[in-house]
Amino acid sequence: MSREPVNLVEVGPRDGLQNESRPLDVERRVELIHRLVDAGLTTVEAGSFVSPKWVPQMADTDQVLDRLDLDAGIHYPVLVPNQKGLDAALSAGAKDIAIFGAASESFSKKNINCSIEESLDRFRPVAEQALGNGMRVRGYVSCLVACPYEGRIEPNQVVPVVRAMFEMGCYEVSLGDTIGRGTPKQIHAVLDALLSEFKPEQLALHCHDTYGMAIANIVAGLEKGIRTFDASVGGAGGCPYAPGASGNVATEDVVYLLESEGFETGVDVEALVETGKWLFGELDKMPPSKVNQAYQS
Repeated sequence: MSREPVNLVEVGPRDGLQNESRPLDVERRVELIHRLVDAGLTTVEAGSFVSPKWVPQMADTDQVLDRLDLDAGIHYPVLVPNQKGLDAALSAGAKDIAIFGAASESFSKKNINCSIEESLDRFRPVAEQALGNGMRVRGYVSCLVACPYEGRIEPNQVVPVVRAMFEMGCYEVSLGDTIGRGTPKQIHAVLDALLSEFKPEQLALHCHDTYGMAIANIVAGLEKGIRTFDASVGGAGGCPYAPGASGNVATEDVVYLLESEGFETGVDVEALVETGKWLFGELDKMPPSKVNQAYQS
């Protein structure tokens, strides 16, 4: 009997590294991506076209893409914040981009200095041009259940932002528990609201482990039919604009969970553990991943 597949989106080389204090040069970022692909991951965020003044860790993303085989069947999405970012992504030959919004007005203003509606208006022409150039467009929505500035976020705040992302042409929207404050009950509630309008295969979960709830929330997502999850090798990173967002859920931990529960990820957990160990050696710190630590003990 075949096992049900689950898709993993590896965000370590972008969302992970952007919040690490020690930047990695292009060579080591490319090596990280190659290691992740060799471990079996087929969607790996390669970087972002944001100002290096604000996110120096993502400088030279064009050089990273230049060293990757963009026609080998692996998806290498890059984050673009605006038209300038899209222009740079197009020039670099990117085939996949990600755009982002938030379910919290306060977070939107702190993060990108505009309201939710203004941010969506900004991204509509970006998505239209990207689609016109044959790119795939993924959407991110931050503050799924809680905001560091507003507190609790209700499901009815999330639904219209997700709807707008799909209206722009996104093939998938990733739902981010940005500060990791969500619980399974809250995840169930917001997914119930979304799944009354959208199919589970259109949605992904992006859980942070700030309060140790990420794995429990992923299980909650599985219970509601979600089969795509974002994760960061070793548990690297977090959100630089969200106080208290200590880190993404570790890819090793998610793979261990899914494979143990009878799902198919296509990822070699031991190769992933070695990659996490190598990455955090480069960052000169211990990986937060519990599975990584267990394999090394």
